[in-house]
Amino acid sequence: MATDGRLESYKENKFPNLPHTEYFVTSKQSTSYNCFAWAAGEDDRWWSPIDPDNMYYWVEGVTAELTMSAFIQAYQSLMFELCDNSELEVGFEKIAIYATEDGEPTHAARQLSNGKWTSKLGWWEDK
Repeated sequence: MATDGRLESYKENKFPNLPHTEYFVTSKQSTSYNCFAWAAGEDDRWWSPIDPDNMYYWVEGVTAELTMSAFIQAYQSLMFELCDNSELEVGFEKIAIYATEDGEPTHAARQLSNGKWTSKLGWWEDK
């Protein structure tokens, strides 16, 4: 971890827009959980619908596929509902799901009560 609360430059290079934000690292690296779990408020298991070795968690009853529909259903199982904006709404916690042009989810973030967003960068740190 960089000593100034930022990621090493090679990690910033993996996320080209990250250096242009006011992010700071909030935890150490961990392979115990990923961004999808972190968005759900979990830091003790890795969420993935694709799990050939049966090592990851996926929500029971939700189709195990890398689709927006599956991830939306997974978060809905935790009482999240669809919304059409990223604006802060007092009393609501929001999740943003990022996806490729083809609709395959690649990342998730959770909105904090101050309106900023928090996420986990794969096996890397939270920010």
